[in-house]
Amino acid sequence: MPDFCTNHMTSTPSSSSNLVSPIPPVSLAAADRLIVALDRPDLDSAMSLVKQLPQVRWWKVGLELFVAAGPEAIARLKDKDAKVFLDLKLHDIPNTLRGATRAAVKYGVDLLTIHAQGGQAMLEAAAEAAAEVATTSGTSPCQLLAITLLTSINSRQLATQLRVPLELPDYVLQLALLARDSRMAGVVCSPLEVKELRRVCGPDFLLVTPGIRPAGSAKGDQQRTLTPSQAIAAGSSHLVIGRPITAADNPSKAFEEICAELEGGRV
Repeated sequence: MPDFCTNHMTSTPSSSSNLVSPIPPVSLAAADRLIVALDRPDLDSAMSLVKQLPQVRWWKVGLELFVAAGPEAIARLKDKDAKVFLDLKLHDIPNTLRGATRAAVKYGVDLLTIHAQGGQAMLEAAAEAAAEVATTSGTSPCQLLAITLLTSINSRQLATQLRVPLELPDYVLQLALLARDSRMAGVVCSPLEVKELRRVCGPDFLLVTPGIRPAGSAKGDQQRTLTPSQAIAAGSSHLVIGRPITAADNPSKAFEEICAELEGGRV
């Protein structure tokens, strides 16, 4: 995956000079776009699922599995030549975040999440730490993604519980621009915001989208969702999918069906 942290121009949502043509991301095979959420309570159950899905190229290790199994979960996936999205949603003061990022990227993960709400100084500290590790180790830098707004939060909750005075799409866009200007490789956002973020942030900015539900799937606790093909058409770089695959009677078949859906459209 190329380094996308190249456009550092300060932008605002209202600046027409920052708008770009809606060019879709670089073409990838469907399996390279799908990140399967390895949301399991322990290492044994996680690796049992991995064994059922040998065709998966990307796995997401989230808080539950990382707290339960630690870096061993990452090591086991790397032993299978898988790419790892370490979704820890780090959020702390800049100095602490710098140290946490440095420690996390040393595990050899490919993507790592940082909360955009921590602000520019925190995000830049993370970017500097990732670059330092890459320079010292002689490896490609881990790509950092900023979390915009959790896909379990809807417009009403944003306004009444979090007291954010912006409309939800505007708030997500503001955080995405902050992330881009703070040397993040991209953001995590719901598929409903992807089209506008792709238009404004450009073709090389990673837009990784959870909240993906194949037609007929239960939404669960996700509030802002699209189908896999709809999300890719809108401009998503990668899709994070958990329960529609991992809770299926036949996870391998579910994964292949989603790949087939994407291969049937433009990927």
